[in-house]
Amino acid sequence: MAESQSTSRSGREEISHPIFASLYDHVPDERFLKPHRDYLTADLSGRILDLGAGTGALFPHVLEAVGGRSVTEYHAVEPDPHMRRRAERRAVDLDLAVDVRDGRAESLPYPDDAFDYVLASVVFCTIADPDAALDEVARVLKPGGEFRFLEHVHADGWRARAQDVLNPLWARTAGGCQLNRETTERFVGHDSFDVLEVERLSIGVFPAAPFVRGRLQRRRSE
Repeated sequence: MAESQSTSRSGREEISHPIFASLYDHVPDERFLKPHRDYLTADLSGRILDLGAGTGALFPHVLEAVGGRSVTEYHAVEPDPHMRRRAERRAVDLDLAVDVRDGRAESLPYPDDAFDYVLASVVFCTIADPDAALDEVARVLKPGGEFRFLEHVHADGWRARAQDVLNPLWARTAGGCQLNRETTERFVGHDSFDVLEVERLSIGVFPAAPFVRGRLQRRRSE
């Protein structure tokens, strides 16, 4: 399955996966991810950022969770133009007020301390520089704000070894997705966050399994 790549005037490789974008909404992941996406969107308020929104999979969950309560602003960033167009259409279909922008997680187009919540749903597996992206999450979150995540991670034992072998082919065919990211360790070890909750989940289908979900809180200044 070939994917298109191009280079911008800045010399940085642009993210463009038209085939993967066209197939993404047909993957039957909502059956097992719905309760965990509901977890990400529970009791939201204030200003929200959907990081790497893809085709807008979180949009209906946000709409259901918010109900009649006030959300000051809902923003979403997605660097792939094919994914982004689908997200914009989904927002229109849902009559959901969301500001969908072209942006990379490693260089978010927002000021410091801009959001009460940052949500990431199966995003950090595809980000080219996940450490820089996590620094950006910390930067744009208000002190006391929450980073909520749902990610698939490196497995253990023979499954981990198999993921390492499969990863180059998987990344080429699945929009740059990496099977063997040590995402949990990266998140809980970051100096800007306190861990509120982290849970390993017995969901997903090998090789994109297991999953973790959790909540981190941006530390307040001393």
